[in-house]
Amino acid sequence: MDMNWNHLLTDQLDWHWENQLRPGLDGLTDDEYFWEPVDGCWSVRPRGTAGAPIAAGSGDLVIEFAFPEPDPAPVTTIAWRLGHLIVGVLGGRAGSHFGAPAVDYQSFAYAGTAAEALRQLDGAYAAWRDGVRGLGAEGLARPCGPAEGPYAEEPMAALVLHINREVLHHGAEILLLRDLYRDRRTLRPSRVSGEVSR
Repeated sequence: MDMNWNHLLTDQLDWHWENQLRPGLDGLTDDEYFWEPVDGCWSVRPRGTAGAPIAAGSGDLVIEFAFPEPDPAPVTTIAWRLGHLIVGVLGGRAGSHFGAPAVDYQSFAYAGTAAEALRQLDGAYAAWRDGVRGLGAEGLARPCGPAEGPYAEEPMAALVLHINREVLHHGAEILLLRDLYRDRRTLRPSRVSGEVSR
């Protein structure tokens, strides 16, 4: 039996996108977008106000990070996670492999509003999804190439699976942050210490 791997790989991510992640982002407010649930979060901030070792971006806002990443890494805001998905997960790869505009953390203009970030996310997702759909069996088998550094010799199918994992993982984190934001004023006793926790 012939398997349409392009369809299977894109359908896995598309189902999540259309039924869980993208509907779960509807109504995202600017306050949620920038909300910091704990002290010391990494976020997208006005240029000159970042506290992380590296602040990257071409516009008025920058994204915070460090290299190497500290262990444990700071909690990140929805703005940070969307920036990572837009640039590092989807946009950069769509540019490297499918002819979309080239983007990287240093040259990207990060969104100052939730609505703008969602427009950027929709564009990056569409470019990646459409590119994967056009690969065909030979395209999925070909090596990723130098854009993927140490994974250059891995087949494109491995990269597609990796991107699926990344979008599922970070998308779930973003939706959980929305849940926490919605209930942020609820206090309850901690089951571990008996102290009141947020």
